Amino acid sequence: MKSSMKDKAKGSFHEAKGAVKELAGKVTDNPKLELEGKAEKLAGKAQEKLGQVKKVLGK
Repeated sequence: MKSSMKDKAKGSFHEAKGAVKELAGKVTDNPKLELEGKAEKLAGKAQEKLGQVKKVLGK
């Protein structure tokens, strides 16, 4: 698997995991868990964008 595809896949996974954490934080009224989820979701988006850039550059 190409590096760009790995980054996109990992990014999507982290985005989904972050969304679940964020929702769990909201449901349980746990602001720390909610913030962790938002941060992980954001990191996943960044990693996914990195994969897109690598694809364009051919890496």
